[in-house]
Amino acid sequence: MKEMLTSPFAFGFYTGCVLLLIALYHHLKLKLDHARYKRMLSDKLEIEAATLSKLKQEADALKKENENLRVKVQGLNSQPDNKLARELEIFARAEKKMTVAAPGFAAPWEQAKQAAHDEVTAEESGTSAPKKFFQRFFGGAVAAGVSPVETVKSLQQGTESKAENSGAA
Repeated sequence: MKEMLTSPFAFGFYTGCVLLLIALYHHLKLKLDHARYKRMLSDKLEIEAATLSKLKQEADALKKENENLRVKVQGLNSQPDNKLARELEIFARAEKKMTVAAPGFAAPWEQAKQAAHDEVTAEESGTSAPKKFFQRFFGGAVAAGVSPVETVKSLQQGTESKAENSGAA
């Protein structure tokens, strides 16, 4: 029996068993790593899916809020006082462009008025940031509680009184 355990075939068998045990160890280790990577990947995908759905919900909520604000702005613009303030804003912007751009007044005035109208329309639709020139032009009289309608009426009365004074002289 001792001869059998020490034969070259036995040494080869022992070496093969040791190598088989090493291979099995590495195979099991690789299998465990693979399972761990699968769990990590599924966790990552779940987190990304939750984040993506949360972002979609926020985007939908912002779209709805934007639409509601657009409708509210259009509703406010349909009121007579606000229409007048809007027209006054358009004329103030057009006048500012005209003082800079053109010495002649007829055709450029209409172009400037149309450009100002397009700007205000873009602001109301939410495609550009609002820039209230009229408030800066009159030093914040509109922001101080004086309505644009009252401002226009006072400006009209001022021009009428100047016309009466020049007619009387």
